[in-house]
Parts: sequence; structure tokens; C-alpha cells
Amino acid sequence: MIDKKVELLAPAGDFEKLKTAIKFGANAVYLAGDNFGLRANAKNFNNDELKKAVAYAHERGVRVHVTMNIMPHDGDMDGIVEYLENLNTIGIDALIISDPGIFSLAKKHTDIDLHISTQASVTNSATVNFWYEMGAKRIILARELSLKEITEIRNNTPKDMEIECFIHGAMCISYSGRCLLSSYMTGRDANRGDCAQPCRWKYSLQEETRPGEYFPIEEDGKGGTFIMNSKDLCLIDEIDKLIEAGIDSFKIEGRMKTPFYVATVIRSYRQVIDSYYEGNFSKEISKKYFDEINKASHRHFTKGFFYNKPDENDQIYGSSSYIRNYDFIGVVIGYDKESKIATIEQRNRFFKGDEIEIFGNSKDFYTLNIDYMEDEKGEEVEVANQPKQILKIKIDLPLEEGDILRKKIED
Repeated sequence: MIDKKVELLAPAGDFEKLKTAIKFGANAVYLAGDNFGLRANAKNFNNDELKKAVAYAHERGVRVHVTMNIMPHDGDMDGIVEYLENLNTIGIDALIISDPGIFSLAKKHTDIDLHISTQASVTNSATVNFWYEMGAKRIILARELSLKEITEIRNNTPKDMEIECFIHGAMCISYSGRCLLSSYMTGRDANRGDCAQPCRWKYSLQEETRPGEYFPIEEDGKGGTFIMNSKDLCLIDEIDKLIEAGIDSFKIEGRMKTPFYVATVIRSYRQVIDSYYEGNFSKEISKKYFDEINKASHRHFTKGFFYNKPDENDQIYGSSSYIRNYDFIGVVIGYDKESKIATIEQRNRFFKGDEIEIFGNSKDFYTLNIDYMEDEKGEEVEVANQPKQILKIKIDLPLEEGDILRKKIED
């Protein structure tokens, strides 16, 4: 018997993405402050932004988790106690930690729930039980686990120890993201928040005495040279099995992704999760929202370790580029119900006459043609081609702030 509904945990790389994640169905968001997180190149949140983010989320019943999952050296620990005490004052709901030193400091200086990061490579129930005894509230399991192993861990650990697992997003070529390639090749330490993603680079072979002569690396005769480039994880059609395995939280990767990506992916998983609890989950429903996910920029997908260890079919050898079938063209910032005029903030170019799709946090999207649009001055425009241009479009649908406009990219 399932006692409570699973949490849908969304990435929030900045405040716009946080608002988007909440609008489209996240129960919790994870983000980073200015220090001690593993996404140094994300915008992240300064102290004032953290306060604003927590207030915004809590007003809507959404939890905020802050990442402090670097593998720190002594020099990285400067100011950590003050930082922890400040997070405690702000009202952060959980800290995501991989290092025992940071864990012990957080336990001493805060009352915040402590979650053990996937960077800690937790792959067995004994380790889960160890962290439980240390006072951890939740374990974020390593991605290198099958459904069978996840189920066994759940069955052999205390019921009040929460279990979180990744269900969607980029897969790291190294074990639980603990990679040394970036540090070795560029001096940017992935374990201290500065990964350069060399696993996505194109490689060729050079013989030592023939500088400048590059030979392609081919695997299975496919001619590709992206030898460490994994497909992305997608488990949207396995949601029922994971819920029944007793998972407490489903995590979506992607703090560096766009608001369009966040909206599309979170909405899709929200609808599929809800369908399970409503008693009508089916392969048809998961396929419907898998097709929706494919409308956001993505790589080819894999189930990772869910059933078996990944093999050559779970890698992408020909390119590290994303697949883009749709453009994110605008977001609704206002709607007048009497005049049925939507105010749109442009995000990518589109034209009068274009067929577009609009979606909010409901089950379906809507298709329409743009017959007329005007700018802020009330002048008709034929093309929206200025960044974040404000436009007025007559749309009979009752729209809400934050609804998304997208357009299929022509072949």
C-alpha cells in the first residue's frame, strides 16, 4: 500500500526556472546558492534571491532544496558555517550534501533536513542505513542502479528514510558524476562545481610522431568519434514501477536547461504521475507525454541502468548536438478575459500567419494560427524578431501567466 504521493523534484537554475517549475507541477525544487554547489556556471541565487525564492515557493506549498554537494578541499571551506547558519535562517527545507565534513557541520549548525547527494555513490542498503544512523533524512541513489536493486534497497532500509532517484536528464560517463576528465584536461574540477563536459567532445587519434595528422576513432564501423557521449535518461513509461517500489522523490536533472525545457518536462511527468494516482496510468498516456518531452531540446533517450547495464546502444557516436523539433517562441505575461488579448514576451522569432502551440499546466495543448499581432505601441507587426519583444495577440483561449508558446521547426 502506498502511504503518500511521490514528490516531483525539479531543477531551478534561476528564479524564472523556479517559477516555471512550480507552475507546471513541481512539489519541490533544487537550486544552488553562491557557494558549495556543483553548477558553478549556472546563474545560481545570491542571498536576497534565495530569500525571495523560498518565500515564493513556500507560499505555494513547494519545498526548496539547496545543493552543497562539492567535494571540498580545506580552502573551499572558508565561510561555510556562516553560510549554513544563513540558510537555516532563510528557511531552506533541505541541503543536498556529498561530503561527510560538510554533513557534520550542517548537522551541528542547522535544523535543515540533510539529503545525501548522488555524488556520494550510494548503491547498497548498508550505506543507506549508515547515513540514516548519522541523521540523514534522505538518500539520492546513484544512477548506476537497476529497478531490482532500488527495490531491494527500499525493502531493507527504514521506512522513514526517504529514497530519491533520478528519472530524467543527462547521464554522466563517470561513476555517479565523480569525474576527473575535466580537471585533467582543462584544469576545471567537476567535483568542485566547474565541469567542462569533455565527455561531450569530439575525439580523434593522433600518432606521437605525426603531429597534426588526425585519425577518426570508429566504433562498430559507425564512423563516430563521440566515444563517451551518453544518451539522456528518460523513465516516463516506468513511473508506475518506481512508485510501487516505494520511491519518495523523482528527480529531474537540468539546472542549466531553459525554462521551455523545465516547463515541458515537468508538465509531462506531472501528468503521468497524476494519471497513476487517478487510476488510469497506461502506456498510451506515457507515450503521449513522451512525445511532449520530445518537443523540448533533447538527446536520444535511454533507460540507463533500469533493467540492465548500458551497452553500446546507450551511447551517441555521431554527434553531441541536441535534437530540436520545436522553438520556444514566447511566454504569456498577461491575459485580458474581456478582450481576449494575450500579452506575450517573445523568446524566439515568429511570424504573422504561423501555426503555433500553446500549453499550460493542463493535460492538453492548443493549436492556433496567428492572424494578427501588434507591438506595445498598438502597431501591427508581421514578425516578432526583437529579443523579449512585448506583443499583443488575440487568443480566444483563457490563458494564464507563464503559459508557453512553441512553434514546430520546419524541415
